[in-house]
Amino acid sequence: MKTIRKANERGHADHGWLNSRHTFSFAEYYDPEWMGFGSLRVINDDRVAPEKGFGTHPHRDMEIITYVLSGQLEHKDSMGNGRIIRPGEVQYMSAGTGVRHSEFNPSPDEPVHFLQIWIQPDAKGTAPRYEEKSLNDRTNGQLHLVASKTGRDDSIAIHQDADLWLAHLNAGDTISHSLSADRKVWLHIAKGEIEVDGQALQSGDAVAIQDDNHIAIKAAEKSEVLLFDLV
Repeated sequence: MKTIRKANERGHADHGWLNSRHTFSFAEYYDPEWMGFGSLRVINDDRVAPEKGFGTHPHRDMEIITYVLSGQLEHKDSMGNGRIIRPGEVQYMSAGTGVRHSEFNPSPDEPVHFLQIWIQPDAKGTAPRYEEKSLNDRTNGQLHLVASKTGRDDSIAIHQDADLWLAHLNAGDTISHSLSADRKVWLHIAKGEIEVDGQALQSGDAVAIQDDNHIAIKAAEKSEVLLFDLV
């Protein structure tokens, strides 16, 4: 079974300095039909204006993954980490018992576009942790494992039985993913246009896949996709 989530159906918040699309209920956007998908709780598609950002604020008991699509995002946190994240780089922060951080666009003239992803952890009260990974050296036309429960295959280890895969695709590339019977997939199109089993999907669109054992993806143009394999 496949359920399409179109980009223009998502929640929307425009604060001037921040233009955000919410895949699932978040902040003032509430839709009981879209509260998350398995342990996947948030995918916010954020654009932040130059020299603006989120001031220091707290998080706890959440697995937070940030993926930059364009521009640059400066991160600082109470664990002592400070880093500018650029396109093709993934940042992971396990909030655990509590952490404070800020996110800022340091550019004087270029907005930053990024995805902020929250995954509910399988245990509360863990020690906060930070990690980052560049995917810019990965081969196009393949799914690459970014995060997993065990940290297998050089992925980031997270506190949940959830695999996050990412692929950069050129026009005409085809990839596939197999599911075991007890798992499901959320596929988010970060950039470009693809077909999923013949269904056309564009940037910002997503598809939930359950009770299926295989997904086939073909790129109609240069694209980036994130695939979440969840229990």
